[in-house]
Amino acid sequence: MSEIFSELYRTIKPGGVMTVMFTHKETDAWDTLTMSLIRAGFTITSTHPITSEMPQRAEMMKSASADSTLLLTGRKPKQEREERQPTLWSDVESSTRKRAKESARDLLESGLSLTKTDVIIGAFGPTLQVFADNYPVVDDEGEEVRPRRALREAREAVTQVLVETYLQGEQLDALDDLTTWYTLSWLIYESQVFPYDEGRQLGLGVGLDIDDKKRDTKIWRKRSGDIQLQYHDDRVQDIDKDPSQRSSRLPINPESISFSHDIDKIHAAMHVYKKRGESETWNWLKERGFDSDTRFTASLSALLQVLPHETEDWQLARDLAAGETGDLLALDLDAGVFRDENPDDEYQGNLDEFE
Repeated sequence: MSEIFSELYRTIKPGGVMTVMFTHKETDAWDTLTMSLIRAGFTITSTHPITSEMPQRAEMMKSASADSTLLLTGRKPKQEREERQPTLWSDVESSTRKRAKESARDLLESGLSLTKTDVIIGAFGPTLQVFADNYPVVDDEGEEVRPRRALREAREAVTQVLVETYLQGEQLDALDDLTTWYTLSWLIYESQVFPYDEGRQLGLGVGLDIDDKKRDTKIWRKRSGDIQLQYHDDRVQDIDKDPSQRSSRLPINPESISFSHDIDKIHAAMHVYKKRGESETWNWLKERGFDSDTRFTASLSALLQVLPHETEDWQLARDLAAGETGDLLALDLDAGVFRDENPDDEYQGNLDEFE
């Protein structure tokens, strides 16, 4: 790639423009592209996201391509740039996050048919402009900072914008890292299956190494190189079976009084509701103090807003938030959150108060 851009730089007149179409999702690919452009001598002057793929989510999520293409424009300076003194990353970091947030908000307000993943990718261009304008960039110890670090900042900043835009009520700041990652994965990728590198980068953004949590929590598994998020049935032992007959590979005991993660509480509650019904679930929640546990209600509220409505987990979350258990938990959410996307389906609980 570097040789191609170097040859283009040689043949383009001073002040000339080159535009690259790029659809890759993975940070390493963007890192390579950016360094190739910079080392060839180009300055990154503008970026423009355009919808370039049919919105076939199941197929697209299996590839490394985004649903949209980013047109990235590089310009050959009219005069050769003088060698620059390195810029400290600490001086670039805040402007990187600011530019990424501004770009994300502009894209969300643009009316373009973009997925949340593409909003993140769309913010990469403006972020890389900031990085390229300050190149070379070094850390406090004088070590080179690669574009991937700026892109990681951009991803985190845009994720924050998406949370502020799409999640009402309690924010995720108070939740543990695993629950935050699980919720954000549903919010951003809108699919049970998505590329591993994407999920790993999202985990790093919230301070979580997802590989370290995979075995003990069973919150996700690998499928053909992708991440597949697990529902409550994949993680909770059957409460109707004798403890000696339960599957030891499932990490959550629904009869426990305390749980390791906030998402474990929610999945256990879903299981109890499914197996034992509303009245016993009311007692189960009360015995564990979940009626006054703000982290429990925040987790449930967030999942109601991000889980696909056709899934059993969303329907169970809805039922927990309705009727007697809903009165106990007293969730403060807009009525639209509880409304099924399929108007022909019947509600499973008493949702009169949400009409």
